[in-house]
Amino acid sequence: MKKILLNETPVRTSKNYGINNIEIKDFEEPIIKEFNNIKIVDNENCVTSEKENINLKFGLGEYFLKQSNENSNVDLSINIEKKLKEPIIVEFNFDEGNETLIDNINIKAQNGTKGNIIIIYRSKEDTLGYHNGVCNAQISENANIHITIVNLLNTKINNFYSVNSNLEEESNTAFSMVEFGGKYNVINYYANLRGYKTTNKLHSIYLGKEEQKIDLNYITELYGEKTNVDIEVNGALKDKAKKNFKGTIDFKTGAKKAKGKENEYCTLLSDTSYSKALPMLLCTEDDVEGQHSTATGKVDNQELFYIMTRGISEKEAKKIIIKAKFNSVIQEIKEEEIQRLILEEVDRRLD
Repeated sequence: MKKILLNETPVRTSKNYGINNIEIKDFEEPIIKEFNNIKIVDNENCVTSEKENINLKFGLGEYFLKQSNENSNVDLSINIEKKLKEPIIVEFNFDEGNETLIDNINIKAQNGTKGNIIIIYRSKEDTLGYHNGVCNAQISENANIHITIVNLLNTKINNFYSVNSNLEEESNTAFSMVEFGGKYNVINYYANLRGYKTTNKLHSIYLGKEEQKIDLNYITELYGEKTNVDIEVNGALKDKAKKNFKGTIDFKTGAKKAKGKENEYCTLLSDTSYSKALPMLLCTEDDVEGQHSTATGKVDNQELFYIMTRGISEKEAKKIIIKAKFNSVIQEIKEEEIQRLILEEVDRRLD
């Protein structure tokens, strides 16, 4: 075991805040074997097994990038060359014999294309394991792409994930991220909006229980004129779960008339759960519009009382409230079977 620091903020804040990175004191290097429990639904014939090394401007850190580029055991390339009628679904299932996954997923969307890509990580409840993944998206002009990443791993598997996206002129890219699993669940998201009128929407939900440690680091850089970023995060923590949220919108010189907003809300379901948040707006361009907010609170007592007057128990009433907060992200996924799967996980993890 060794100590490791990862997921650095793009700008350092006071050390007293304890949010510039996350420290893992009991980090164990994984034994890398084959990972074969993969299910792919690809009616459009877009997915191939191809290795392509990835450079990350931010990411989790040198160790995880090197491991991903040199020791990955699953490499997928998703090439979108037309407007897809059917979604592409990639599902990884951890079980006995498939405990360690180091995956590189490269997504390339050509000019004017449209596509819906769903990536799911699941595990059996008693499986021990390790996951280090990279999803790299290159989105060309006028493409309209929706990428959903669903983490339903158990609370024993360490989950490390980097998302990197480069977005060209007048493209419209949405990321929906569901973050439920991981003993350590450490996520780095980066979007480079370099084209005119590029739009990037990142909507995510998280749910922590037991002694989970969640560290979310979302970074967007706006270079193009009239670019637009929308970050919306909603989460809940119970038991002794802890969460750091770090959200950065950086307006670069040349991003005239660009707009960016980020909002994060955390619901505490116990007195022993803990939440930190660091929203940042950075700017070297005058003619921009930016806003951010973050808040943490318990379930509203009046709302809880109102639901319970309908003969619903307190536990079930809290489930209803959390699912209502998560609903906007879940509904964006469009695939009813995936929506049902996520809602069932919310019920199970809030029991």
